[in-house]
Amino acid sequence: MTMDRLLAATAAVEDHHFWFKGLRRHARLMLDQAGVRPGLRLVVDCGAGTGRNLEWLATYGPAIGVDLSPYGIEVARRRGRPIVRGSVTALPVRTAAADLATSFDVLYCMDDRGEQQTLDEMWRILRPGGVALVNTAALAFLRGSHSTLSDERRRYTPAQLRRSLERAGFVVERVTFTNMSVFPPALLRRGWEQITGRASVPSDADLHLPPAPVNRFFDWCLTVESRILPRMNLPVGTSVMAVARKVDASGRRLAA
Repeated sequence: MTMDRLLAATAAVEDHHFWFKGLRRHARLMLDQAGVRPGLRLVVDCGAGTGRNLEWLATYGPAIGVDLSPYGIEVARRRGRPIVRGSVTALPVRTAAADLATSFDVLYCMDDRGEQQTLDEMWRILRPGGVALVNTAALAFLRGSHSTLSDERRRYTPAQLRRSLERAGFVVERVTFTNMSVFPPALLRRGWEQITGRASVPSDADLHLPPAPVNRFFDWCLTVESRILPRMNLPVGTSVMAVARKVDASGRRLAA
């Protein structure tokens, strides 16, 4: 029921909430920078949830989602998104079938073994030269009530995410903090939750749509941030995003 609650709250706001809009904007920028263009043979979203990201991922080529949640699959199919039931630790996709594999806010729910298996599976399904895009939660001291609701096991620094991807065999092309604009208020909120003990109480408050002026303000902030992101890695943020590539047996980087 906790996952259903999380996905239901997500489905209600992900079209308009500044955080989700910023995620999609940043992800497209990172993929563009990596040279990913339309015309891919297959895109796989690993842990697709409600399937919302399949809409824009499909602009690159045929896109399918994989998720374990019956509720998430129901929502995705109701939206007309192609999704199959399966685990990110054993993807129901042929070896070397995909040009792009994505993981949006999945790894932080995994233990050490699950994290390794997930990244190993992303590596397996990619063809040589294929690209992995990973987004996950940043900085352990930002743990809060949303972390408790989502059964968060870990939060990452860029260096930690880089090491995890490299252990799976990827060549990391870029890894950076994102959502720097919302870091100060997030730090204050998380600090308050930890001081008052509320961090241990599950809450979906982070997934409530803010008042329109607040939502517009942070959407504007993240839009400005997206103009900075192509030029530099951000020094801090509430998320970490990485682009990595599968190489051939000799370690040579192949074109996408």
